[in-house]
Amino acid sequence: MKPDITTVPILALDKYLGRWYEIARIDNRFERGIGNAIAEYSLNPNGTIKVVNSGVDIKTGRVKSAVGKAKTTSVPGLLRVSFFWIFYSDYRVLAVAENYKWALVGGSSSKYLWILSRRPELSEEELALVLSEASRRGYDTDRLIYPWK
Repeated sequence: MKPDITTVPILALDKYLGRWYEIARIDNRFERGIGNAIAEYSLNPNGTIKVVNSGVDIKTGRVKSAVGKAKTTSVPGLLRVSFFWIFYSDYRVLAVAENYKWALVGGSSSKYLWILSRRPELSEEELALVLSEASRRGYDTDRLIYPWK
């Protein structure tokens, strides 16, 4: 089943920028073996968004980071992100808390899903809410891993 990848109708970029802790993700090749993952978004002078993803290599204990850029699109909640030259991927904000405490982010397929939070943990109630939204959209939440645990 193809997931519902409809983005939020409104994304206040100024509220979205800043530090996000990765609470859970569907494991993917570019983050495999990374724990304690953090994403930081800031505005570049040219209007693009600087993206810095970092985390700890669970085998070596070393911090790894990747710097990329994102651009907004005409679709609210849809960013195009690149970490490699001119190749861009969808970054879809699927849901966000009213106070921007957490966000559910996906890609263009069911292979990518992230639960992000402004803190390294979410309350059980908040996590249950986000997991329910991911399930409602057709994501297999049993595939999620929790890199802060």
